Amino acid sequence: MSSFDYLISARNRRGENFGTEPGPLRFIKVPETSGTYNTSHVVNSARNWANEVQGLADGDENPNSISPTGDVLIFVHGYNNDIPIVLKRMRQLRKDLRAEGWRGEVIAFDWPSNNLTLNYIEDRSDAAKVSHSLVTRGIDLLIKKHENDCETNIHLLGHSTGAYVIMEAFAQAEKKGNFFKSDWRIGQVALIGADVSTDTLDRSSDWSKPMFRRIMRLTNYSNPFDSVLAVSNAKRLGTSPRIGRHGLPGSHDRKAVNVDCGNYFKLLDPDAQPHFGSWSHSWHIGDRVFARDLAMTLEGAIDRHAIPTRRRAEAGLSLQDAPRPQFMSNWGIKDAVRPQA
Repeated sequence: MSSFDYLISARNRRGENFGTEPGPLRFIKVPETSGTYNTSHVVNSARNWANEVQGLADGDENPNSISPTGDVLIFVHGYNNDIPIVLKRMRQLRKDLRAEGWRGEVIAFDWPSNNLTLNYIEDRSDAAKVSHSLVTRGIDLLIKKHENDCETNIHLLGHSTGAYVIMEAFAQAEKKGNFFKSDWRIGQVALIGADVSTDTLDRSSDWSKPMFRRIMRLTNYSNPFDSVLAVSNAKRLGTSPRIGRHGLPGSHDRKAVNVDCGNYFKLLDPDAQPHFGSWSHSWHIGDRVFARDLAMTLEGAIDRHAIPTRRRAEAGLSLQDAPRPQFMSNWGIKDAVRPQA
């Protein structure tokens, strides 16, 4: 296990520190004991940084994952996040997933979002800018890894406005000839508290089509009790329901699935688990049942409708507290993805 954390930073430089405006992408390696990062933690070689991350992911093989080697989860946070809270959330997410049997590496894509709610609209503009940089250097790095026969599975988790960053990154990639022509892919995309309109995930949406062309599956975790998304919807005069609160639209891509967390969430005690930020909007990171469901989602070995932490309800899938299959690690899942002798 590494004693360092890895991030991709899209923040501008302010002396020896990083600021709250967009800047060129930098690749960060910070000691796990540090509560923040600065320019001294920049790794000058993106290739070396990527090789270290891949080595960590591939060095602890997960028998429950369909990835031929290892898995990397890139956590993309939302607005109202400073550097210390990004590190806390990333570290808690990794801790939760490992406790539930997932052995991949968790890194963060840290984009500038001021720690002020009044800057919400400005942050939305910043999100569009950093999505472009995520394509030009971040996805470019993944493309080159795939060209070198990298079999590490790359996944994305978007929280709040992070969902916008992810979807816009795929849309930007579509506009660039070399990215469009390259045979690159992303494994799983998961969205929590997603602050994007339900219309954007409709099957007819041109904005989401580039994403669905490149991914294996999208899982949207919705919560009707999310008060932050209620405010977001109110700012739009109720004309654009958010998928993190209302769930996927009736007509959506066959790769997408919605998991309603409302019945599970309303019985949770906020004082019984760690969490960072607004409880109804950020409860996922620190919750072991969510982590268990996400772990099995990222592993990809169980059909999305059969994951034990989901039950079928009249309106679709609903999150529930249930254990993994008892003998899952003995199923020989890796045998199916390795070349047969």
